Amino acid sequence: MSSFSRRSFIVSAGAAAASTAACSNGIGSNGAETIDSRVASTRNFMYQQYPGTQDLRNKSAGMLIMPLVTEAGFGVGGSYGRGALQINDVTVDYYSAASASFGLQIGAQQFAHVLFFMTEEALAEFRRGSGWAAGGDIEYAVSDRGGNLGVDTTTVLDPIIAVVFGQAGLHVGATLEGTKYTRIIP
Repeated sequence: MSSFSRRSFIVSAGAAAASTAACSNGIGSNGAETIDSRVASTRNFMYQQYPGTQDLRNKSAGMLIMPLVTEAGFGVGGSYGRGALQINDVTVDYYSAASASFGLQIGAQQFAHVLFFMTEEALAEFRRGSGWAAGGDIEYAVSDRGGNLGVDTTTVLDPIIAVVFGQAGLHVGATLEGTKYTRIIP
């Protein structure tokens, strides 16, 4: 790889990160109060729009609520957001979610997502690590046109279920694969 192409890549990655950070995603906010307010609002919206998520919450060991993730890309892209881990509806930790990508992509979007930890082991593994990366072990619950979630008995047996909703913008698809979650102090 030539020196020029490395510089080009670094400049492109920096520009993508700067554009992501410039979006309204809680950076430079009042910390925990802002995150808590957004988490409560997102949780209430999710329960109203997708009532099946209340059953998931009741069966889960905990849930990570990311109220606003901003994703942008033009060849090189990235995403960033902040949220809270709740156990029994009480916030126990705060987390950031970040990812980087490159390839054929253009656009920007914002979305919310919630990770439901369906087993104590999955929750403990998430909390134990210094940074946890989402991969192929996440099962996605997809909403249908009626506002219900496509969750069945086999899905509930998965250790982690992700619900992605509230997409707005002009970027195709919202996936959590490759997203790194890191504990923060807001």
